[in-house]
This record gives sequence, structure tokens and C-alpha cells, in this order.
Amino acid sequence: MWLNLKFLSWLVLIVSAIHCQAYVHHTFVIKETPYTRLCSTKNILTVNGQFPGPALHVHKGDTIFVDVHNQGNFNITIHWHGVKLSRYPWSDGPEYITQCPIQPGGRFRQKIIFSTEEGTLWWHAHSEWWRATVHGAIIIHPKKGTKYPFPLPHEEVPLIFGEWWKQKILAVYNEAIFTGAAPNVSDAYTINGQPGVLYPCSKPDTFKLKVDHGKTYLLRLINAAVMDILFFAIAKHNVTVVGTDGSYTKPLESSYVTISPGQTIDVLLKANQKSDHYYMAARAYSAAPGVAYDNTTTTAFLEYNGNYTPSSPPSLPNNLPYFNNTNASVSFTSSLRSLADKNHPVKVPINITKHLFFVISVNTFPCPNNSCAGPNGTRLATSVNNISFVNPYIDILQAYYGHVNGVFGTNFPDFPPYLFNFTAENLPLYLETPRHGTKVKILKYNTTVELVFQGTTLVGGNDHPMHLHGHSFYVVGMGLGNFDKDKDPLRYNLVDPPFMNTIAVPLDGWTAIRFRANNPGVWFLHCHFDRHMTWGMDMAFVVKNGKGRKAHILPPPPDMPPC
Repeated sequence: MWLNLKFLSWLVLIVSAIHCQAYVHHTFVIKETPYTRLCSTKNILTVNGQFPGPALHVHKGDTIFVDVHNQGNFNITIHWHGVKLSRYPWSDGPEYITQCPIQPGGRFRQKIIFSTEEGTLWWHAHSEWWRATVHGAIIIHPKKGTKYPFPLPHEEVPLIFGEWWKQKILAVYNEAIFTGAAPNVSDAYTINGQPGVLYPCSKPDTFKLKVDHGKTYLLRLINAAVMDILFFAIAKHNVTVVGTDGSYTKPLESSYVTISPGQTIDVLLKANQKSDHYYMAARAYSAAPGVAYDNTTTTAFLEYNGNYTPSSPPSLPNNLPYFNNTNASVSFTSSLRSLADKNHPVKVPINITKHLFFVISVNTFPCPNNSCAGPNGTRLATSVNNISFVNPYIDILQAYYGHVNGVFGTNFPDFPPYLFNFTAENLPLYLETPRHGTKVKILKYNTTVELVFQGTTLVGGNDHPMHLHGHSFYVVGMGLGNFDKDKDPLRYNLVDPPFMNTIAVPLDGWTAIRFRANNPGVWFLHCHFDRHMTWGMDMAFVVKNGKGRKAHILPPPPDMPPC
């Protein structure tokens, strides 16, 4: 009897140890916190009082739990950007797609299942525009017993790019919704929450990266900006790109980086210049005609350790592309390549079973008596294949698996209703008005998908950083002008295309992606400019269960937020 009890006690201890090791728990408390930037103080929504929020550190293949407690005054959801959450969409987070929001005073335990991701991802709010301040890094280290596919860096440093408004972000959002106009542009960009020395009242708190001469540093770049693609550079230093969106790339040396909202890029920085102080700087890429943007520049310091007299003032990077340099933006992104070695194989779908052609446009809706503040008295909108998405009253995931009728339609079109010269000037005005709808595209499990995004010049056009939840995809092609279905596929990269979850469709251009729909659930697709997502450039995929237990969605948690 004593031996049995001793054995059982030992077994409980072992099981408990394994459980504690496998499932780490974090607590996210959503609350308002006063922060001072640009000479004034305002309350912002934060996680645990931090801006940016806390970084999550995991290893490849881990599973963690995050307990989200909403002690703020507004509804909130949290999304784990780029985490596939295999067979578990219940924790994905987009409001009214996979869950209803966590109401003030509510809580939700989110189970985060990591699988093939490795490198840098991030988490952020996915309701209204709260992600302006509710965001943070996810650092996915190699699986224990393995290592990076590059020399171990001396230090790893997240650099999170963001935006700051003197107004409260809810006021910016509400004004845009009420008037139908484009939202007010931000008053500053930030690096790790700080605007930098070029803004008033900002110099003392400017972020500083201190380095030792001859050492190599891994910079984990995250674009948490709400509205803008950014150029980033470091004065008199090149960087070497080694990863993007939680996947490794072939080393790419560059004097600058183009990074879209939602995207992450890992770069190696060699501290190989004269010991001095250097500016790191980021500013907007915005080539769309007539679209207002924040034309300021955020900075941080790169400071070499040692005894020397630094140059005063440091020089700004002269290799930072100009704001409307489309060629610089497209050239950088189209130069990325997957690592594609034996430990990181490439599995580009070759035999495509579903071809999709999505036309993504800026649009307008008419207002009574031309009473709105958009172009010619209209209300600004956006669409995918001429459908401007409307949020349902309960989440699509619950409706689909709960067999709730009337929440969404299943006839999202594979192709646009109108074929025209998408990038021509002076298109007919009737093309600017889309239809409202809440529609999904249903895919059989293991469908191999080729999806071509085509931009248009409607309402001036724009770049569109498109993000797919639940899957990463291979970016097999990109170009300017109209996609040519006969010629452009001949130039696809099917050998080592980058494996991403967010990709910019260039102004007046197209981007082609391929992925295997092998993750059952409901998964959101949307533009990561928050204004475009709010205006309707969204849709959802439903990936059906496959054959066998491992191809079926897992059961929901017991504490899903109520609708």
C-alpha cells in the first residue's frame, strides 16, 4: 500500500511537472493608462499598463494560455498575428469573425497553439482601432535542441513601429465613421513607443540601442502602425534580412527595409562602423495620389559603447527611400526568398484545385444630398470583388458550427462581377459603388489555392497589405499594372518564394499567393490598413473538416465571450 501511494505521488509530481512545462500561462489585463507623448498626456488602452505591451517568448511548437481580463471601458479582442492556431480558430480573435468581443469586466482564456512558426510574430487588439496601443511582440525561439540557421547574435532586440495621435484613437475612429471621410493622420510615428528627437518634448525618452563594436545584433522589426507602410534604415549601416512573418529567408543584404502594417522582418545588424551615434529612422511610404499621410519621421539612436566624442548631431540615413518611391517598396519585397534548405523545406502547391481572382478596391457609397465628407459628398468604402464586408451580429465561427441561419452567405464569388482595365485612369463612376454583404468562401480540406489580388485605380487607388488568418502563404508573383493570366504565371517563383502571412499588393498592381487550406475553421482575410478593413476590404474563408481526427476542428473552450 505504501509503495502504491509513493508511486502515485511520484506519478502526480511527474505529470504536474510535464503540465507546467508544456503550458505556460500569461495574464493580460486590459486597462486605461495615462501616457505622455508630444507634450500632452492622455489615457490609452494598454495591456498590463505597458505601451507597447509585454513580449511573449515561446519555442517552436509550444502551447501557451493567455488569460485576458478586460478592465477597460470598451469591448476588446486579441489576435495572435501569424500564429496558425492549428485546428483551433476559437482563439484567433477577430471581432465577429471567430468570437464576439470581450465586454468590460469580462475575461477569456485563449489557448495559443504554435506549430511551424519560428522567428518574430506579434499580438494585437482586433476590434475597432484599439491595436494602435494594444500590441506587443511574439518571439518564437527555435525548438529546444536546435539553433538558428545563422550565427548566434550577441543580442536580440524588438523594434516595434507604431503611430501616435494627440486625439484619443476612439475619437479618430468615430469621426471617420460619422463623416464618411478618411481619418485624421497620426501626429507621430514611434519606435518602441517613443517618437524620437525630431518631435517636440520627445528627446529624453528616445529609444537607444547600445552596441559593442564588432558584434552582431538580431533586430526583430514589427510594423504595428495602423495606417502606413514604412521605410526603415540605419545611417551608414546595412542590414541582412534573415526572416519574415515567422519564417526564415535567404540572407538578403539591404540598405533599407520596406515593412507593411502587420508584417514582421528579422534583420542582422553588424556593428562594424566607426564608434559613434547613428540615427535609426522610419517614415511612410505613400504613393497613392490625393491620400493624406503622416509625413513625419520617427528616430531612435544606435550608440556604440566606448570612450569617444560622438558626432553632433548624428546624421539621418541618406539611404531612406523617398515617400512615394514605389520601385523601392516593390523591389525590396520582391527580393525576399525562402531559406529552402533541408531543415526548412519549401512546399509550394503545384497542382492548384481552386483559382481565385480578388479585385480589391477603394470605393464610395452615395449619401443623401451629398452630405458625407468623402469625395463629392460620398462615404468612403472598400471592397473585395465588389462586396463591402458587413460585420454580422454574432461571430461567423459560432454561426457556422452552431448551424445558425441568416448570419452569412456562402456564395462569395471566385471572380469579380465586372472585368475592366483595373489600372486605367478615369474609370466610369458606376464602378466605384460596391454592394454590402457578409459572405464567405467555403473550401474543402486540403484544397490547394492560388489567389491573385488585383488592385485598381478606383477613387485614386492605394497599396493594400493583405493578411490571411490561420495560414501562411507563398508569394509566388508580384507586378505593376493588370495581371496577365497567360504571361505572368510563367514568371512565378515556385522554387523559393517567401512564406508570409501579410503581403502588400502594390499601387496599381497585383500579387499572387498560393497556400494549402489544411487548417479547418473560419479564417479572416483583410487589408491591414485599419481604415480599409473598417470600410469593408474583408472576407472570410471556411475550411471544412477533413477525414480523420487530425483534420477536424478541436472543441471550443467553455468561456467563449457571449454575443
